[in-house]
Amino acid sequence: MRVLCVGDVCSPEGCAAAIRILPALKREYSIDFTVVNGENSAEGNGITPESADMLFSAGADIITGGNHSLRRKEIYEVLDSNRCILRPDNINSEYGSGYILCDMGKYSVAVINLSGQVYLERVGAENALAAAENLVQRAKSENARFILVDFHAEATSEKRAMGFFLDGKVSAVFGTHTHVQTADEQILPGGTGYITDLGMTGVIDSILGVEKQIIINRLRSGGSEKFLQAHGKCMLNGCIFELDDNTGLTKTVKRIYRE
Repeated sequence: MRVLCVGDVCSPEGCAAAIRILPALKREYSIDFTVVNGENSAEGNGITPESADMLFSAGADIITGGNHSLRRKEIYEVLDSNRCILRPDNINSEYGSGYILCDMGKYSVAVINLSGQVYLERVGAENALAAAENLVQRAKSENARFILVDFHAEATSEKRAMGFFLDGKVSAVFGTHTHVQTADEQILPGGTGYITDLGMTGVIDSILGVEKQIIINRLRSGGSEKFLQAHGKCMLNGCIFELDDNTGLTKTVKRIYRE
């Protein structure tokens, strides 16, 4: 089974890039299942029903979230009505969840979405490792052959810890949130596929999807200029995990960058 995981989609321009790039990419690599992080996909960040529809039309099977998942009130009821849109399970909310079991016919795929705690204190996430352990146990009790974990976290050390904590227990752990693709895609000793951060799907000539000068001005003078999303040529970042149908673990990992 081949799984494509796509890094944080930023703004409607990032959604349009996903619509343009994803279908051909899925055909090229014969992708069976696609997970896309969409928590920044709406104009001004967050996720809306409209931006979610764009990502599904691009080819996402599951949309994962992060610290901005609950920023837009219009998505609240959709999180309950469409279980294919996840938000971090360890964030306290009455809307939605961070777990889904997908029936693929011969096999089932569980997708888990969690938030880190380090440098994300305002999110108020509960212990991510404890949440991961509980959800993995649930997935195994429901006979999931493949288990995928989107860990939306700031600190690379926290993401590495999650990877090693779940090594051999899940198919793949992929980090999101920092919008910078890391070059450490690998198979951990126990057979779990891993990458610290998938990267970003959005405007290349930007700082994490935001207009460059705004970030520079804030860092130089300590100002509070409002973030504005950048415009221009886009890229798609992600990672392909080829999974073993017998063991549920990873056979190969390939980092993806497309314009």
